[in-house]
Amino acid sequence: MARKFAKVPKTKRGTPTKYVRGSKNKKATEDEIKSTARKYAKGTLTKAEMDAITKKRLASAKKTSKKKRKTQK
Repeated sequence: MARKFAKVPKTKRGTPTKYVRGSKNKKATEDEIKSTARKYAKGTLTKAEMDAITKKRLASAKKTSKKKRKTQK
């Protein structure tokens, strides 16, 4: 019997919204996710490509600012 997964909200192109939520350019992120999935399924994804994708995804993420805490005396 096949596994069943819960339905999740998706973009118009079929990518779960959670995957593109924090990116600056959502369409580019979605394109990259789709192309990476195709390469992975074919077995043509190299380690060098995966490292480049990881760096790109980290750079694409929105940065949050850290608030300084006031020290109490």
